[in-house]
Amino acid sequence: MKTKKLLLGDEALALGAINAGLSGAYAYPGTPSTEILEYVQKNPVAKERKIHSHWSSNEKTAMEEALGMSFCGKRAIVSMKHVGLNVAADPFVNSAMTGANGGLLVISADDPSMHSSQNEQDSRFYARFAMLPILEPSDQQEAYDMGAYGFELSEKLRLPVMLRLVTRLSHSRAVVTTDSVATEENTMAYPADTRRWVLMPGNSRVRYKDLIAQQTQMEAMSEESPFNTLTPGTDSRLGIIASGIAANYVKECFAEGCPFSVLKISQYPLPKQKIAELASACDAIIVIEEGQPVIEESLRGLLDRGLKVYGRLDGHLPRTGELTPDCVAAALAGLLPDMKEQLTHPAAMPSDKVVARPPALCQGCGHRDVYAALNAALETFESPKVFGDIGCYTLGWLAPFNAIDTCVDMGASITMAKGAADAGQHPAVAIIGDSTFTHSGMTGLLDAVNEDTTMTVIISDNLTTGMTGGQDSQGTGKLEEICIGLGVKPQRLKTIDSLPRNHEEMKQLFTDEFNHPGLSVIISRRECIQTARRHAKKQS
Repeated sequence: MKTKKLLLGDEALALGAINAGLSGAYAYPGTPSTEILEYVQKNPVAKERKIHSHWSSNEKTAMEEALGMSFCGKRAIVSMKHVGLNVAADPFVNSAMTGANGGLLVISADDPSMHSSQNEQDSRFYARFAMLPILEPSDQQEAYDMGAYGFELSEKLRLPVMLRLVTRLSHSRAVVTTDSVATEENTMAYPADTRRWVLMPGNSRVRYKDLIAQQTQMEAMSEESPFNTLTPGTDSRLGIIASGIAANYVKECFAEGCPFSVLKISQYPLPKQKIAELASACDAIIVIEEGQPVIEESLRGLLDRGLKVYGRLDGHLPRTGELTPDCVAAALAGLLPDMKEQLTHPAAMPSDKVVARPPALCQGCGHRDVYAALNAALETFESPKVFGDIGCYTLGWLAPFNAIDTCVDMGASITMAKGAADAGQHPAVAIIGDSTFTHSGMTGLLDAVNEDTTMTVIISDNLTTGMTGGQDSQGTGKLEEICIGLGVKPQRLKTIDSLPRNHEEMKQLFTDEFNHPGLSVIISRRECIQTARRHAKKQS
């Protein structure tokens, strides 16, 4: 029996995995992937089956934990945002060499337009680099269906499978037809070939040859994939290749149906035969893909008959940011002006009635009081530098605080402050959140401990992972013990409540530690105002 549910793309994929016999879900929160693990945590079947669904310390540990579950024959997913894949890159790339035992889906949610990210990198490059197959759903129904399909593909190939989402699919809802009964979980079963799981050079050389040989099998599977479809058209002047959610934008442009042949690609490696078939039936091709020109660049090596290829690289589609039905329609009208009247979405200019509103720290947020005291303390120094990190507190760069000088990646505040201090910078201040500290700040602090570097680390502890909605923080209640365990001198570890009434005390504490000739760590603590409200509501 089938049922219908209104689901986000993230939720559809999570439910598809649960219904396909999921045993473990691993993740570190990051927009737009966060709702995947949250859905597993709340799902009744997952609760009944006690499916693992705790947050991991970072994406690398999550990837390795999921790989360990796969080793035992169980089906697992690991989810993260695209820049989180950078953190997980070491085990992800090497998982292509070990392979998978139980089905393993590596879900990377890309963020075109950088709604909440440092860059627009495209995760498909990582999978190509690792030589692993990719699934890229075009809608919420395919996201659900790819849960079961991805596990089956993974177990058939004995390889992890990347499943790529994008913000617009992750965070939009649609009606999805789902199974009413979940498949039973796999039983424990260890790999028959254990040699491939020990990546010593002698084993890896053998395994690498096998992986290369599997590429032909993967290409054949892409040719037969139900998610890669070639729909013939009546107008041969143009052929369209659309991947993932971009296939929907093409549909939206033609209310009466697209007159051009359309190849929808949602499984990689690229289906070369289908591409050749499309190319033989049209005069030119436009590639419409969300993210970077992965397919477009590949086509320039696949097509040798001089066929013109349009897309992001030649400016017919914007080189940066998300695609929209409007910009797709504009690209098609630019190539074939006589089609403009048939297009449902003529290019639209942004409304001048919508005024951009920059983000800001919440009223009542403890980070505000930290920055107020920090700025006051730094006024007495000639050239202070504050190295920031990833989290709500990154908003301290904006007015009215203008308090940080850098923000690069998770954990970089501590290591960059150390490098600056090594160069002679004083004071060199790092500010980092509690969740980011346990994600990737601890190793940098150990470097500073080992040299007793003259720098100050401020851990602004709001007792949660605030930026992504208040998920559990791995360091809650443990930060002092962690710092002492890493070797921070107890007399140089200070804790203070970041409250307005403690402004002068915080200012003086900061000043004293900035003047200390060595490493000092200050933990400023105040619960996130959003989670505090939720906790108060539950208790009332």
